[in-house]
Amino acid sequence: MTIETQTQTIEEMVGTLLTDDPGYFLVDVKILPGNHVKVFLDGESGISIDKCVAYNRALNKRFLESAMFANDDFSLEVSSPGLDEPLKMLRQYKKNIGRKVEVLLKDGIKKEGKLVEADEGSILIEEEKGKINPGQKPGKIKELVQHRFAFETIKSTKIQIVF
Repeated sequence: MTIETQTQTIEEMVGTLLTDDPGYFLVDVKILPGNHVKVFLDGESGISIDKCVAYNRALNKRFLESAMFANDDFSLEVSSPGLDEPLKMLRQYKKNIGRKVEVLLKDGIKKEGKLVEADEGSILIEEEKGKINPGQKPGKIKELVQHRFAFETIKSTKIQIVF
């Protein structure tokens, strides 16, 4: 069984498990060397550790029943995508409206700003340029510039942590 076939099979298994829980959705499946399987789930309000554990147990059982991996030689990790994982699905973009993001375009250009909108074909971010700081010369003002990017032009979008 190829990795692509295994990935598709796992996606179908997860889809079946999630049918009873429509508030959660599959973000990604990764199969790493040594049959280390990572399944990333998310929800409109995030996903709890308890839910991840429950899905891990259910998937583990299905893996064993399906004999997908020879000699049951695999490890399984079910978690939410961390902040180091890029956004992949429209539901993730919509969930993160209002947060600061870094968008890397396929042509290498990077833009940072607040995610304002996400629809089927594109996202809109608002970049803040210039600031008024005490002691600055008059005339320096904060300007908000909006950028719309079609999904096909985006290489990755990551949430930025603001302290």
